Amino acid sequence: MTASTTEILKRTPLYELHLKLGARLVPFAGYEMPVQYPTGIVAEHNWTRANAGLFDVSHMGQATLIGTDHPSVAKTLEKLVPGDILGLDLGRIRYTQFTTPDGGIIDDLMVSRPLAGSDDGHLGLVVNASRKDVDYDWMRQHLPDGIILHRADELALLALQGPKAVEVLARHCSESSSLAFMSSARAFFDGIDCHIARSGYTGEDGFEISVRAEDATRLAEILLAEPEVKAIGLGARDSLRLEAGLCLYGHDIDESTSPVEAGLSWSIGKRRKAEGGFIGAERILKELRDGPPRKRVGIRLEGRAPAREGAPIQSSDGKRIGTVTSGGFGPTVNAPIAMGYVEAGYAETGTPLSLIVRDKPLQAAVASLPFVAHTYKR
Repeated sequence: MTASTTEILKRTPLYELHLKLGARLVPFAGYEMPVQYPTGIVAEHNWTRANAGLFDVSHMGQATLIGTDHPSVAKTLEKLVPGDILGLDLGRIRYTQFTTPDGGIIDDLMVSRPLAGSDDGHLGLVVNASRKDVDYDWMRQHLPDGIILHRADELALLALQGPKAVEVLARHCSESSSLAFMSSARAFFDGIDCHIARSGYTGEDGFEISVRAEDATRLAEILLAEPEVKAIGLGARDSLRLEAGLCLYGHDIDESTSPVEAGLSWSIGKRRKAEGGFIGAERILKELRDGPPRKRVGIRLEGRAPAREGAPIQSSDGKRIGTVTSGGFGPTVNAPIAMGYVEAGYAETGTPLSLIVRDKPLQAAVASLPFVAHTYKR
């Protein structure tokens, strides 16, 4: 339990393995999660960039939306998200968002359509740990008769990320190497039944492996026995995703931010932009047409001091124009970096800024995202 809230924390199926590996555990989204292992966050970050890091992401919410056929279940989900789910091909994954009536983001999520035709009418969902109960309640409020939401709480989720992830995973699951980015398939890992998706949250090539909870520790231990693989905690996961320019829910996106101002317009399907028909479409389509009043931007700071979430952003003439939503030191770029929202007129790359940290202005400039180029297998 945490001293501040006396909240009873949940544990993932890999909890005992984290203890065995010497992890420092912290409260995160209602779970006891490893923030780092004995080598430290920077070493774990660098290892993932050069080799393969194994992350426990079993706290995430996994679920299946079940209908009679793909068009029926896809059209149901499309009322809640701006992504093109109807056009999702067999075995493919789509990133999208649940949106509020005001066009804000309830959560961002991954949607996958099974490769097997026998599962036609099923859509796999992966949602954020801190929002899964909110998401499931929201979906149930809007599901018509004949569409069922199944919470897959019996499953664990592991992420293997980094340039050597593909060769490592192929030793135990030959089908994995043929998967393209944002595609998935049911497979067997040394005889363990699982679902493998070529996706992740680091900007690196890699995979997310969904497996029964009772098989998670055995699968993790097999991977950790490979010389290219080390266990990686939430600290490095955060620095990796920041360098990759990826949003963290509750920080860079929330119910007050729209997908357009968050820089996620690319995830809104062309047909959806033309037709609308999803909750929150009025604001989102207006911002697509006229531009949003503010925009999420990358920020590079001069010097070595980082700016953290909440730091005010000022223009060169001292006007308050926004707020930092994520910030820290980027080990790969070897510099302090941040993301935040600024008034749209100040969002152009190279625009000079000041970030106020402990009442002191730190000189910075708008930078293009990502800070580190993505290496996904297209």
